[in-house]
Amino acid sequence: MSAPARGIAAMVAACVIWGLSPLYYKLLAHVPPLEILAHRTLWSFAIFGTLLLVQGRLGRLLRALAAWRVFLLIAFAGAMIALNWFVFILSIQIGRTVEASLGYYVFPLVAVGLGMLIFRESLDRVQGLAVALAALAVLILTIGLAGAPWIVLAVSLSFGLYGVVKKALEMGPVMSVTGEVLLLLPLALLWLWGVNMLGWTGLSGRPGGFFGQGWGDSLLLAFSGVMTAGPLILFSEAARRLDYASVGLLQYLNPTLQFAVAVLVFREPFTIWHGIAFALIWLALALYSARAVERERSRRRQAASSSTEVTTDM
Repeated sequence: MSAPARGIAAMVAACVIWGLSPLYYKLLAHVPPLEILAHRTLWSFAIFGTLLLVQGRLGRLLRALAAWRVFLLIAFAGAMIALNWFVFILSIQIGRTVEASLGYYVFPLVAVGLGMLIFRESLDRVQGLAVALAALAVLILTIGLAGAPWIVLAVSLSFGLYGVVKKALEMGPVMSVTGEVLLLLPLALLWLWGVNMLGWTGLSGRPGGFFGQGWGDSLLLAFSGVMTAGPLILFSEAARRLDYASVGLLQYLNPTLQFAVAVLVFREPFTIWHGIAFALIWLALALYSARAVERERSRRRQAASSSTEVTTDM
């Protein structure tokens, strides 16, 4: 299998796991979301920490975290991904997975807007139109649902800001994710201790402490580490072997599967307002994706032309 083919296979596998993950979290719908989040952090660190330890890179991560700039960036990234995970888990438990999937559709366009605001990246006319259509979709949802679509906004903005930090970090994905869960680990352990020893219930008001009470829940909670680590490792493999445009286009498989699970399996309501918003988002993504592919082809032609010129000069 060629390198691009392996990259495509890895990206599709990652997106299928992410896209079908609502089925897994639905099995834990009786467990408070903060408890699931704490276990996801704990078991993710167990996997990533062991991986870095075996590779001999754990010491390098600890030395990197000693620098205040890196520490603060990693801490902020950890806060954003924890918020993203929490809202996603909560959306499944309260029957609003459709809005979570919409949030992941909106994310690429939010990333474009944040790139313009923070990194002063310029938008051409087509990209600007795509971002405007996404903003219109959110406005229509706000009007139709008689309130801000907070799940859409929380999912897309938290992931967008997470990406901003990743762009500023000169660190590989596995190393940075390990740093994030390492800094979140004390909070996760504190919460699990409070749940089990003091009976904390958190925002859900439901009693927790499910780990160790039955083999089914215990295995599912421990498996949250695999659900987190597996797709990220596959995504890292795909990013190394594919161009950016291909990674971006394949990533739409994730929210598409989430949407299908929400409507076809969970039977969540899909209103006219959701329909209008999705149509606008899909149109925006079609415009944005077509433009991204066009720019990538142009970049390749320019690179090939430059290479030909250099060869001729020699």
